[in-house]
Amino acid sequence: MADRLDSDLGEAHPARALAARWGGHLAHDRRRSVHTVRAYVATAHRFIEFLGRHRGEEIGRFAMLKLSSADLRAFLADRRASGLGAASAAREMSAVRGFLKFAAEEQGMQPQLPRTRAPRRPRTLPRPASPADAMGLAQDAADGASEPWVGQRDLAILLLLYGSGLRVSEALSLTASALPLGPAIRVTGKRGKTRVVPVLPAVREAIEAYVTACPWPIAAHQPLFVGVRGGPLNADLVRRAVRAARTRLGLADSVTPHALRHSFATHLLARGADLRSLQELLGHASLSSTQIYTAVDAAHLLDVYRHAHPRA
Repeated sequence: MADRLDSDLGEAHPARALAARWGGHLAHDRRRSVHTVRAYVATAHRFIEFLGRHRGEEIGRFAMLKLSSADLRAFLADRRASGLGAASAAREMSAVRGFLKFAAEEQGMQPQLPRTRAPRRPRTLPRPASPADAMGLAQDAADGASEPWVGQRDLAILLLLYGSGLRVSEALSLTASALPLGPAIRVTGKRGKTRVVPVLPAVREAIEAYVTACPWPIAAHQPLFVGVRGGPLNADLVRRAVRAARTRLGLADSVTPHALRHSFATHLLARGADLRSLQELLGHASLSSTQIYTAVDAAHLLDVYRHAHPRA
């Protein structure tokens, strides 16, 4: 369906086929996720459509090589006027730059991108859950499940997120080849990068209990965590279970499955973990992505100070 849509768009507009080829490049050569590819290609189509209106002419693929800073600023102003926030606008500009670079390289040219300043992204800190809230959330999600084995599955997944710092997608991509569990497992993260993460005894016991209770056969190279019909588990079901448990416990909306990963990082850092080790455990490509947790920990300490110090 998506390929047919891209083909139709390519026939309708000369630059659309370029956007479709860029999407293929992102998916196959850069190994970007399906969601990233979809979002970036959608941005390219919006950019092409805007240029047609802005310049009053049909935009071909060669026109992508003759743009000015004014064209990019006009596109950015148009997107901001439609209500796009600063962070989203910055992502749009990043996608446009990638698209223009691909257009130049496809023609064998050295990319010379027009200079324009992207909106400054507001610096936001991850909001970790406390250890008690993280464990309580996992247990309540298990207790609220439709069937006992489903509850054991949800408990195992959430403990894996908190105990090993996994993303939801990474946990659900695990296969039964990881069994029997040892003290560590190999995880495939973003862009196909693998890393080794520890598996705490409590996490290992929860996964083993789920495997024993699961009514479906869990064969090697098949998903470790399955749905109620035995197929691959949808990440939305995990988020839904967390949302229901969060509501029952009266926790903040910021307590999400991904917040458990933030909690893993923040609590390790508070216990003395160094940034390089934390970077490897989280699978961050850049240390700057990990350094944000130093601010989280400092904010936590300041909060404790304000609530406990008699002169705060």
